[in-house]
Order: sequence, then C-alpha cells, then structure tokens
Amino acid sequence: METKTKKPKLLKINGLRWWIIGLVCLATIINYIDRSALAIMWPDISNDLGMDKNDYALILNVFLVAYAIGQSVSGKMFDKIGTRLGFVVSITVWGLATALHALARGVLTFSFFRVLLGLGEAGNWPGAVKSNAEWFPVKERALAQGIFNSGAAMGSIVAPPLIAVVWVAIGWKMTFLLLGILGLIWVIPWLIFNKALPSKHNWITDEERDHILSGMQQKEEASDKPGLSMSAILAHRESWAVLASRFFIEPIWWLFVGWMPIYLADVYGFNVKEIGLMAWVPYVGAALGSLSGGYYSGRLMINGASIDKARKQTILIGCIIMFLGMAATILYGNTPIKFVAIVAVVLFGFQFVISNIQTIPSDLFSGKSVGSLAGLGGTVGIFSVIIMNFLVPVITENYSYTPIFIMIAAFVPLGYLSISFFAKEIKSVD
Repeated sequence: METKTKKPKLLKINGLRWWIIGLVCLATIINYIDRSALAIMWPDISNDLGMDKNDYALILNVFLVAYAIGQSVSGKMFDKIGTRLGFVVSITVWGLATALHALARGVLTFSFFRVLLGLGEAGNWPGAVKSNAEWFPVKERALAQGIFNSGAAMGSIVAPPLIAVVWVAIGWKMTFLLLGILGLIWVIPWLIFNKALPSKHNWITDEERDHILSGMQQKEEASDKPGLSMSAILAHRESWAVLASRFFIEPIWWLFVGWMPIYLADVYGFNVKEIGLMAWVPYVGAALGSLSGGYYSGRLMINGASIDKARKQTILIGCIIMFLGMAATILYGNTPIKFVAIVAVVLFGFQFVISNIQTIPSDLFSGKSVGSLAGLGGTVGIFSVIIMNFLVPVITENYSYTPIFIMIAAFVPLGYLSISFFAKEIKSVD
C-alpha cells in the first residue's frame, strides 16, 4: 500500500512587512551612527591631526557632494537591481568606508573616505522609499516612512553616548573600525528575510499579501517593465513639489546633525564627553516626530481624507512647529539646556514633515520610477545643505550662529508653499 509523505509546512511570518521596515530602520540607525562619529569625535581628531573648523566644513561638504550625487545614482540603481541587492551594495560600501576612517591622516584622506561613505549612505533613502512602496499599502506608507526615519533620530540619540564611551575605551581610530563592522553584519538578516517581493515571498501569509496588494494604487509591476526616464518624471509638475520642498526643508535637519556638536564646542566649550551627554537629546523629539507624522497622515486617510489632504495638512502642522521652534532658538536658546530642548521641538516638526514629503514619490509614481524621483529629491536637498555648510564657518567667524538660524527659519514657509504651488493635488500621475 502506497503511503503519501506529508510536505513540510512552510514557514510563515505574521507581519512580515514590519520585519522588513524594522531592518531598514536598523540600517538607518547604523547609517547615522557612522556619519555622526566624525562630528562627535572632532575635538579629539582635530587636536590629534592639527585641523580646524574650516577643515571640518570642507570634509563635511565633500561628503555631502558625494552623498548628493549618490542619491540620484543609487535611486536609479535600486530601480534597476531592486531593493534587496541595492541595500547590500549600499551598506557594504558605507560599512567599509567607515572602517577605513581609522587610516585617515589629514584632510585629504578623510575627504576620500567621506566620499566613499557618502556614496554608500546615500542609497539608504531612495531604497527605503522604494521598499515601502513595495511592502506597504498607500495608507500605511507614511507610517512606514516614519518608522524608517525614526532610525535617523534613534541613530542620532545612540551615537553621542555610544561613541563617547567607545572613544574613551579605544580611541577614535578603533571606534571607526568597530562601527564599520556593524553595517557588514546587518547584511546577513537582510538577505535572509527579504527573499522576494510580497507577491512571491513564501514566508508571507495570504492575509498579509492580500492586504498589501489590495491597498496599492498600482499592482506590482512586471520585473521587465522599465521605469520612466528622468525627463518624463520631471515633465509632471507634481515632481517639482518634491524637489523644491526638499531644497528648502533639508538644511534644517543637516544644520543640527552636522553642526550641533561643533556649536556646543564653540559656544559652550564642550569636550567629546560633554557633547556625548547633551547632543542626543534633540533626537528624542525627532523620533517622536517621525512616528507621529506618519501615524497622523495615515489616520486621516483611514478616516476618509484624500492622499492630497492628508499629506498637505500633516506637512502644514509640522512646518508651523518647525518655524516656531526656530524662532524660539533665536530668542530663548541662550543656555545649553534651553538650546537642546528647543532643538528637540524643531526636529520633531522636521520629522513630522519629512516622512510625508519623502512618501510623495510613491504617491505619484509606480515602483520603477519611485527610486529615481526620491533619489533626485535627495540630491537637490543636499545641494542646498552644501551651500549652507559653506556659509556656516564664514558667518559664524564674523558674526554668530544667529544669522544662520534666521535663514533656516525663513526656509520653512518656502518649503510648504512650494508643495502647494507645484502639487495642486497629490495623486497618481502615471
């Protein structure tokens, strides 16, 4: 009598999409720890190697030029080879680049390694936007983007105390080496969990697959279907809402990420340990803003609001919070405790806004064009930051940080108005 052998039951993971976004969030935490290390350890590095604030500005801007170029290049790369391999390439490059910082001996070598770091780290953002478009229905995307963006805040929270402790134990060179290894380890779980798209992943439950696919504006595209050319993407007026808003909004985040440790050292005479104790505080506000902005716009849509209304209303609220926070920084941020507390409010508003701005490419286009627009938006935003970074050392050496804060505050309403002007209605255009 012939007996039938039972097929082994396939592994199914409930909420697989949340595991995916959790890994992307973890990559972002590593991303921000790696990029923050230079600023946090700068007082020691500059004393060791005889460099000054102008050298720091040059190294930071070299990183940002590479980062800006990398946003567009990696956006196209992710559209071409997919999010699974795209993340492997990006994080391997930036992990190795971080480790190589241990060999730096001056401005030239630091600049070279920062170029590699910028090219690698840039892929994290267009890659995350594209991954969210693949793994989340429209109503959950801003929340997923908020979770991902909270990784930037959490990385910035963890980085100062972590790096200060490790620096005390093993010095700045070995700290860079250890941080670089973290990124390379991340690749292992990413390859295990992100085996395929939701429609083909054999670990996803039928209920979750149906939930994801039924909640998309477009079905998952065929793998051989090409995305739109950049000229075709830019032919849509709505695409310029992404580019213009990121040009005005992006410098707000980078002003504090790139310069707050230097500000605390310049204005209050903080050393590496004191920076480690204080510089993480504002990013608690940023983490809360990331989750709140994504949740708020998603809740509006669940309650019947259109994508257009949900995005614009959330962005408006965040911009008001940012503007009031920047004004308070100028008027009341005259002690270290007041300053970091007010910056926490500013960064809450920034993350409340940016999760929704970064989601707009997936609102407008389908899969193989999303990474391209998201990457170009990142490039435009970073070039605005580069201009700001050239101005910071010049203005602060001759005046103070106040003119920089005033300029950034003026950018906030321009960011919101650019969305209202270019995107009369945020909806699918392809």
